[in-house]
Formats: sequence, structure tokens, C-alpha cells
Amino acid sequence: MLNQTGSELNRLIQQSSKLRIWARSRLWAQVLAAMVLGIATGTLLGPAAGLVRPRAAEMIGNWLALPGQLFLGLIAIVLVPLVFSSIVSGLAGVPSNEAMRKLGVRLGLFIVSTTFLAAWIGISLAQMFEPGTGLALPVDKAPLPVGTVQSFDLARLPDMVAGVLPSNPAASVIQGDLLAIVILAVLTGVAATQIQREKAMPFLALLDSLMSISMTIVKWAMLLSPLAVFGLMAQLMIQIGLDSLLGLLSYIGTVLLGLVVLFLIYAIVLRAVGGLGFRSFLSVAGPNLLLAFSTSSSSAVMPSTIQTARKLHVPDDVAHLVIPLGATMNMAGTALYQSVAILFLAQISGVDLSVSETVLLVGTLVASSIGAPGTPGVSIAILASVAAGFGIPATGLVIILGVDRLLDMSRTVVNVTGDITAAVVMKNTLA
Repeated sequence: MLNQTGSELNRLIQQSSKLRIWARSRLWAQVLAAMVLGIATGTLLGPAAGLVRPRAAEMIGNWLALPGQLFLGLIAIVLVPLVFSSIVSGLAGVPSNEAMRKLGVRLGLFIVSTTFLAAWIGISLAQMFEPGTGLALPVDKAPLPVGTVQSFDLARLPDMVAGVLPSNPAASVIQGDLLAIVILAVLTGVAATQIQREKAMPFLALLDSLMSISMTIVKWAMLLSPLAVFGLMAQLMIQIGLDSLLGLLSYIGTVLLGLVVLFLIYAIVLRAVGGLGFRSFLSVAGPNLLLAFSTSSSSAVMPSTIQTARKLHVPDDVAHLVIPLGATMNMAGTALYQSVAILFLAQISGVDLSVSETVLLVGTLVASSIGAPGTPGVSIAILASVAAGFGIPATGLVIILGVDRLLDMSRTVVNVTGDITAAVVMKNTLA
């Protein structure tokens, strides 16, 4: 009897040991468990449960989110040098000017076509389900300040195009203007291919060392990822609660449906072009997508996205070039969200858009999404600007602010999936 009990105990210990080893070796399992625990913890501490006073819950949420803030801070430290060194090194590794032009044209067509498609999907779903019908504006709340928002004006387009060039690179670095840094890196990388190789080698060697150091810091940051996901999810649920979600189910459902459709389109492209099955893709990219969901920033997970592309057999020169560019410009998920949100605001405000205005709206959303920074919350500012340009009252933004973070997390997953898809599609371009 004692021998049987001892053998049973040994078997349980071995199974427990195997379970710990399995959990430690699979980041996606840790992140998924942390996400579920974070949602449960935040719900218990949120306003709906009433177990903790709001002031105390806010303080607890801030402390729980500390690992997440440290994770984002570590990534922010290396983001600029990593983006710059990746793009310059990737361009310098292009075998010929012809290959560079081919990659640029194909990547540009991919970004514009998928962003345009995403905007039309969002417009179509919003017109089909009309999530804003029957809802009233919150007249008891003050309108959001939009004094700094400028509407779209075709006469200002040349100035807007010229303003994209970074006139002060140092200021762009300090302000974290990723688009300006990307443009500077592209110019530097192309110029490095036009001079003698011997003169460019010391500079490229320095960038290679900088990229290696940055990736090492990223590995350190990834050790915090499960705690970061737990804390950020808990803080989110404490802030918004379940009631905020229930009041906008139609709007949330329309956005999520559109994002699922776009995600499936990316999956079909991965299958057709890369021969990559859905399960195989999720097994490799799952941890990265979960991390993107929790951080709401495609820029923050860009180093992890590069590593995911490598695991999918994308060459280093393509991954280090396409992923940083995609994290800055490939924002199809954002375009889809904005198209649904704009029509939602128009519907609750009683504003009818003509066919020509709808076409112009799609073009505006494509342009604004491609230039949108991959950071949390920036879509609200873009949304206010586009809405003002079409005469839609910005007062309605207060309705969707409560659930914007949740939808921001969801569209970030789609944006990162689009970056990975672009890298897989482009992986044979430089061959």
C-alpha cells in the first residue's frame, strides 16, 4: 500500500515537473494565462463588482500595471536605434538597385491595397448593421476639445507632403516621431548603397553592433511579458468595467467582425503565397499576437515581430526592412476601425454621407492610417481630425472613448498580422 502511494506521488511530481517545464518553454501559454488572470482580477476589482473602492482600485491597477509600463519603457529605449539600424542594414543588404525598386513597389502596393480593402470592409459593415442607429448623443457631457484639429483640405496637401521630411532629425528622435525616423533611415540606407562599399562598411558595422545590442535589451524585456500582460489587462478592466462593454455591443461587434474578416484574408494570403496553414501560423506567431493585444502597440512588439518573421523563414534582410516599415505604415486594422467609427459617429449625429463623400472618406482614411504612429490611443486623435473634415460632431467621441482601448488592442493584432503577412509575401523578392 505504501509502495503504491509512493509511486503515485512520484508520478504526480513528475507530471507537475513536466507541466512547469512546458509552461516555461512556451511563452504563449504564459501570456495567455496571464491575460485570463488579468481579466478576472480586473473584473473583481472593477466598479461592477463593488469589492474595492474606486480610489483604491485605481491605485491597485497602477501598481499591477507597473511591469507593463517597465516593459514598454524598455522597448521605447531601443525602438529608435532598432528601427534605424534595421532599415539601413536591410537596404544596404539589397543585392541591386533593381531588387530595391522591386521590393519598394511590391510593398507599397501591398500596403495601399490592403488598407483600401480594410476601409471598404469597415464602411460596408457599418452601412449594413448601422450600429449607431437608435443611440443618442451624450448632451450632458462637454464636447471634446478639437481646436487643434484641422480638417482635410486639398490645398494644404503639398505642404503636408513636404512636412513629412524630417527637417530636424534630432527633434524627431526626441519626440519619437517614428515616421520621420523611418524616412531618414530609408534615405540613409539608399545613400549607403550608392557609395563605395569600403567607405560604407565602418558605418554599417556600427549599425550591426547597435542592432545586436538593441535585440539583447529586447530579450531582457521579454522576460517581463507575462507580468506585463497580466498587469495591463487588469488595469484595463478596472478602468472600463463590464458595463461599458455591454452598452456598445453593436458597435464593438461590428468592429470585431470586420477585424476577423481582415484577419482571415491575411490567413488566406499566407496560405496561398507562403504555404502556411492557419494552425502553423498561430503556433509561431501566437505569443507575438497576444503581446500585441496586451500592449496595443505594433511599434512596441516590432522586435518580437521581426523574430516571428525569422521563424517563418523570412530572410533577415527582408524582415529587418519590411517589419519596421510595416509597423509605421501598414495599418489596415486601424483603417477598418476608423471607417466603422466614423460612420457610427455620423449615424448617432444624424449626418448622412453621400456616395462621393464616402469615396473621399475611404481615401482619407487610407492616407491617415498609413501615416499613423503605431502607439496606443493615437487613432482617437486621427478620428477626431477626419470627423471634423466631414462635418461630423466630435461630441460623439465620448461615447466610444470607454471601449477604445479594447478595440485598439484588437486592431493592433490585425496590424501586426498584416506586417508578418507582408514579410512572408516579400520574402522571395530579394532572392
